[in-house]
Amino acid sequence: MKTKSITTLFGAALLSIAFTSCDSKQEQAREESLEKKADQQEAAADQTRKDAEAAADLAEKQADAMRKGDTSKSTEAAADATEDAADATRKAGEQRADQLEDAADATREKK
Repeated sequence: MKTKSITTLFGAALLSIAFTSCDSKQEQAREESLEKKADQQEAAADQTRKDAEAAADLAEKQADAMRKGDTSKSTEAAADATEDAADATRKAGEQRADQLEDAADATREKK
């Protein structure tokens, strides 16, 4: 009699664990949605980096062109300012991309 009640107790415990460990279809859909959102955020971060890099490269080319055309102090100062703006563009792009990646990580942690 004692063995039967222990077996029943363990059986009930195993069944309750089995039912609670299975994800429902809604839970799976929610997790897939979160994963998709995180992937989109990471893709946006990559694109932000590329765009910032392209804009900075263009500004540096413009600064180089300014220097080739004219070697006056005012032109040199303008070229330096353009290069500073390129550096700021890179830095801002990197910061924004990092924010997007942090948001993607936070989204994945919600799963």
